[in-house]
Amino acid sequence: MSGVRRLGARWRRRRPLRTRLAVAASAAVALVAVGVCAAAFFVIRYELLHQLDLSLTQSATRVIQENRGEGPQTVAGECRYLSAPACAQIVPADPAADPDAAYLLPVATPVREVAAGKRAPYYSNVSRFGQPLRMLTTPFGDGRALQVALRADPVEKGVRQAAVLLAAVGGAGVLLAGLLGYAVSRTGLAPVARLTSTAERIAATRDPRHRIELPPGPPGRQDEVTRLAASFNTMLGELEQSVSSQRRLVADASHELRTPLTALRTNAELLARGDRLTPAQRERASGALGRGIREVTGLVNDLIELARDEEPLPLLEDVRIAEVVEHAVAVARRHWPQTPFPLEVRAGAAEAVRPGVPARLARLLTNLLDNAAKFSPPGTPVEVGLTAHDDSLELTVRDHGPGIPAEDLPYVFDRFYRAEAARALPGSGLGLAMARQIARAHGAELTAGAAPGGGALFTLTFGAQGPPGGSHAP
Repeated sequence: MSGVRRLGARWRRRRPLRTRLAVAASAAVALVAVGVCAAAFFVIRYELLHQLDLSLTQSATRVIQENRGEGPQTVAGECRYLSAPACAQIVPADPAADPDAAYLLPVATPVREVAAGKRAPYYSNVSRFGQPLRMLTTPFGDGRALQVALRADPVEKGVRQAAVLLAAVGGAGVLLAGLLGYAVSRTGLAPVARLTSTAERIAATRDPRHRIELPPGPPGRQDEVTRLAASFNTMLGELEQSVSSQRRLVADASHELRTPLTALRTNAELLARGDRLTPAQRERASGALGRGIREVTGLVNDLIELARDEEPLPLLEDVRIAEVVEHAVAVARRHWPQTPFPLEVRAGAAEAVRPGVPARLARLLTNLLDNAAKFSPPGTPVEVGLTAHDDSLELTVRDHGPGIPAEDLPYVFDRFYRAEAARALPGSGLGLAMARQIARAHGAELTAGAAPGGGALFTLTFGAQGPPGGSHAP
């Protein structure tokens, strides 16, 4: 038995899904067809025999009425021909009372028992004259029994013809079911075939731009396979975006690292010829080398942080946003001693909590505060405010610097993007990109705009409930 199961499992593994579905449909239809044909065969056979038995009963009634006073004898002649009437004979219960002439029909012990009233009437199948006969044995009265027989070969022939016809119909039904099952499975699994082809093409070309063509139809009315294909297309879109983002990050990082690495190499080669330099030249080269190393180190650290931010972490901790803001402002005051950081936590915001990761939220706020302080003239404040609304929590960071030009606003959160006025300032161009990525992972939205009266205004808005349960943050 286990060998049969192993053979069946091996067959299923080696056959495509559409073939297995077609075979399953054919097998199911075959079982139904066999059941229906078998039931039809027995019904037809029963009806034909029932009609023959009714004819025998009618013939027996007529013979009894016409020969009520007759003794044991053959009443009707031979019934070897189809056109002949039923052959009949009267048989006594006592064999001693039999006539001298031989009976046409076989006389057995049950016939004597019916004549004696010891047994009920019955039907039987006998063979006589080289032909099959259907015979009725019934009481005739006064210790006698009547035997009436008709040829049964027309009924048997009809039963055989019905069996052949039903077998042909059942076989044709199974064959048609197999063809229809294969056609239906082929049509129904066409999206799966396209999905498989697309996946194989992507695996061969490593190009996630391919998509599965979906059949037209109203949204929300697609079947399960179409929804699977649509989900696969969505996944491919996310994969394409991720691959494009990675390629863009690598290209941008290579571009940004090329200049400082070239400067490092130049200064290192210059210091290698230190015996030819004056002390002032060596000091300038050493300072430039140190600054270059710090710049490259900062850029690499930012890239590492940005890559780490893409790793999801569960938002399992309720974070009091006001405490994170106060801590970030305190750190910024130490880092930028010449820049005031006035903080205003308005009524209702001090106790506001949101699910999140405190370290990541602190990094987000630090990036915003450092960016604002970097562009603020010495002595001008960077204003920080936290306000609770009915359905949201809003944090604002406002500086009094030159502001963000309107043409640069759409790109301030892009990786490595630096406005024309900011290219002379230190920085990697990754801080704001990192801040928005962290904000979105926490279900918040970070926007930038122009502040009234000049300067830049960054607004971080948390929803009423934060991200839904089970959300993840980088």
